[in-house]
Amino acid sequence: MQIKDITRLFDEWAHPSLQESYDNCGLLTGNPAWEVKGILVSLDCTEDVIAEAVSRNCNLVVSHHPIIFKGLKKITGNNYAERTVISAIKQDVAIFAMHTNLDNVLEGVSGKMASLLGLKNCEVLSPVTGNLRRLSLYVPAEYATAVSDSLFEAGAGKMGNYSECGFLVEGSGSFKPEEGAKPFLGKTGIRHYEKEMKLEMVFPAHLQGRVLEAMRKSHPYEEIAYGIFKMENTYNRTGAGVIGELEKPISEVELMERLANIFGTATIRHTRFLDKQISKIALCGGAGSFLTQTAIAGGAGAFITADLKYHEFFDADGRILLADIGHFESEQFTIDLIIDKLTANFPNFAVLKTGAKTNPVYYFTGKQA
Repeated sequence: MQIKDITRLFDEWAHPSLQESYDNCGLLTGNPAWEVKGILVSLDCTEDVIAEAVSRNCNLVVSHHPIIFKGLKKITGNNYAERTVISAIKQDVAIFAMHTNLDNVLEGVSGKMASLLGLKNCEVLSPVTGNLRRLSLYVPAEYATAVSDSLFEAGAGKMGNYSECGFLVEGSGSFKPEEGAKPFLGKTGIRHYEKEMKLEMVFPAHLQGRVLEAMRKSHPYEEIAYGIFKMENTYNRTGAGVIGELEKPISEVELMERLANIFGTATIRHTRFLDKQISKIALCGGAGSFLTQTAIAGGAGAFITADLKYHEFFDADGRILLADIGHFESEQFTIDLIIDKLTANFPNFAVLKTGAKTNPVYYFTGKQA
């Protein structure tokens, strides 16, 4: 198995086009054609993680946070990022990062947090718009089912909680094969009429290459008449944050206790309690203050995130409980999320979890006994 086999799986799960403009996801060091000896998964990529990968015979590190983030103008070993990259290159260790692209899918970082809290009926908190495309094509009537099946398998035709959504209308198509053509139907130089179906279905923009490949492989015509059109509809499976519901409402204190137990938080910074039962919760792994108003508008009683600044707590304005559980704490289970994805798709390949402690934040809780 080669590195490109791993990256293809990740691209289908959380396509690089879903990353934010400031981000740097994907393969950061290494060659896609390298054979994979072993995979080590970590939240961060540091010198210790590279050393661990080498010691455990892994030549691919998959991390959430990209070690090359703001860009490296020099690689002289001046800081931890440069030293990590140097170490990886010298020891032929590939580094792959899934950051905001994994944040921006329902089954991603925030979705993992929601599942740990036992939330039901989860949706993307702030779904993206303009990320849907509509495919329209013409196909011989007897091939309409086969082409549809191929497109559905490629990821087209999904709308909300529905799959295999498409539209078919019957008509008559005409064409005249010219010299040099190899027509599936009809004869060279003679106009041909064929009973055809117009087939339409939607698909996420990042799957366009995969959808078109499926269309070409399943369609019998030498030349396929098709069009792709941008849609402004909201695509509710990609976007920032997640919102969902608890099985039963709980008190704010119970929520804090649950957060502390699940995420192992040493301390939780939060706004004042509103003496309300919490049933609907919004979450965003990592820094999510930009979603506070969206969480309020979505009817959440609490918004769980990290990296809230002092003045951002005021944004709650008595309308929602804000809780900052810490950046590492909110994203730590992303490691398990990635490992589960890899083992489900490559069950006979060893995928290892890092033993390195990469959280740079420590908490002092007072004089120890």
